[in-house]
Amino acid sequence: MAGPRNIFISHIHADDSRLQPLKDLLNQSGFEARDGSINSSNPNNASSPDYIKSSILAPRIQWASVLVVLISQNTQHSEYVNWEIEYAEKQGKRIVGVWDHGAGQCDIPEALDKYADAIVGWQGDRIKDAINGVINNFESPEGMPPPQRPVPRYTC
Repeated sequence: MAGPRNIFISHIHADDSRLQPLKDLLNQSGFEARDGSINSSNPNNASSPDYIKSSILAPRIQWASVLVVLISQNTQHSEYVNWEIEYAEKQGKRIVGVWDHGAGQCDIPEALDKYADAIVGWQGDRIKDAINGVINNFESPEGMPPPQRPVPRYTC
């Protein structure tokens, strides 16, 4: 059984209701997750994006050993999610994407595509293994390898 791990769950506020099911899924897999993310149960009243990033989000990401990104239909366009991923990368944190139920094959945030260590579906053991560094690849929401993406070719 894994001991407690400090994680920061990067998500859009429209997905706040999905945080507890994600933590419950991890707990059912024997993983004790302590989440430092901001959500509707511990909101902040700041309005300055710079203050929110530097004084609220940055210390919480520094506290965490892993940044978990909850991928849903609208995550791709979140300025804060992309910033959190880029900041975690600069801090040397492990970055794991988790497909939410119903996310299908939606596009992922650009920073997640660039910096993620692993992306897995909504399966407790897969998420736990991705957080622990056992899984280090990208998977579809169903746990399959993602479709091949076209690679631009250049002539020398």
